[in-house]
This record gives sequence, structure tokens and C-alpha cells, in this order.
Amino acid sequence: MRVLGIIPARYGSTRFPGKPLAMIGGKTMIHRTYDQVMKSSLDSVIVATDDQRIFDEVRDFGGQVVMTRSDHRSGTDRCREALDAMHDEYQAVVNIQGDEPFIDPRQIDALAELIRHDDVELATLVKVIEDQETLLNPNVVKAVLDKDGNALYFSRHPIPFVRGTSPESWLQQTVFYQHIGMYAYKSNTLRRVASLLPGQLEQAESLEQLRWLENGFRIRVAVSDIHSSIAIDTPSDLNKIPKELLL
Repeated sequence: MRVLGIIPARYGSTRFPGKPLAMIGGKTMIHRTYDQVMKSSLDSVIVATDDQRIFDEVRDFGGQVVMTRSDHRSGTDRCREALDAMHDEYQAVVNIQGDEPFIDPRQIDALAELIRHDDVELATLVKVIEDQETLLNPNVVKAVLDKDGNALYFSRHPIPFVRGTSPESWLQQTVFYQHIGMYAYKSNTLRRVASLLPGQLEQAESLEQLRWLENGFRIRVAVSDIHSSIAIDTPSDLNKIPKELLL
């Protein structure tokens, strides 16, 4: 099974316009992200953008890139257009966020291995939450799984609710999972989910993956023990990057 890695990278961002072109230790963010993804075992990697400046930057550092529409609702929709633009045949796709310049290639490989299973149509990763601040942060998406490792629900609220115990002691009572925002899809499944309209759950939580669950798709989940990478959401996040990562 051939697996294609797609890095959606749009120029427009409410909190950080032009983010993919932000300089990090002498390289643009999209260049660093691309280099990290290329360390994985994916069969091919491509950037999907809506902006000529990003397109030119990827071409300049020797990466593969495709131009996509600017009106996509999500990275998944952009991945679908990029997949359809490829001349080669790929049976699965891994969607890697363009603002993950320090993503660990082992996490990409774990996701690619998962989507290669015949019974998996969608896949993602989680990690165990270990601190109270992460648990209660609404910007950190939480997940609950069934006994077979399929996602039951994703939420910005801590789930499950631990009855009869104060939130301060919840981490001592049960296991909570933090969602790692990468996805893998069988190619045909990607085309199907990209055609779905947002549902009530997605609109309430602003989480795209809830659209898939609402429509009966199963999302297989692997638990990663690899430390999460540093995502860049705002310009101030650039100042939080440890110097050792810039070498």
C-alpha cells in the first residue's frame, strides 16, 4: 500500500497570517516541517497550498507542492484536492499540519502503519495527559476510546467526567487522552468525508473529526508515548522554541 503525506499550508490565518513562511532558525516553517516529514517512511510527501508565495518557497527548497483552492473549509478538504491532483496512485493519505516544524517522524510512521491495516478507514493519535493545566485547557482536545482502540468522542472539555471527585484529583482516578492533530485516511475514505457537511457536534466544539463520527465513520486511535512537538499558533510561540531545536 502506497501512502502519501500531504502538508496543508494556507497563507491566511486569523492569529498568524503568513505563518508557513515565518523564519525559524534560518529556515521557513514550511521548510522545517517538510524536512521532518521527509525523515518518515512515507512513499511521497507534498505541500498543498493556496498561495503563490508558499508555492514558490517550497519549489525553491526542492520540495513537491501543488496549488489548491483558497475556499476550502478544512485541511481535509485541501488534502482531497491535492490527492486528486497527483498522477500517481496512492491508497492512503497522512495529513500533517503545516505548523509542526518539529514533528517527530516516528509519529508519522505510527500513523502510516495504522492506516495500512485493512480494517482501518481513518486513524489518528493520542497521548496520555499528565498535568492538570493540559486537562482543563479548552484549546487541548481530549479523546475517549472504546476497548478496541476506536474513538468514541473528542471534546475540548475534560472527558470522562469523574463523578464524586473534584477535578483536581481526576488524573489520579482515570486515564485521560490528549488528541494529537494528525490524521490518516484510506484514499476513498478521504474523498467521502471531504464531501460531508458539518453537523451539530462539529459546530458546537469546532472539531472537524466529530463530523466523521456523526456520520458513522470509525476512527482508529493509537496511543503515542513520544513527546508532543511544538506547534506554532501565534507569533509569540516563536519565542518559546528551545535553542537546541534550532541547530
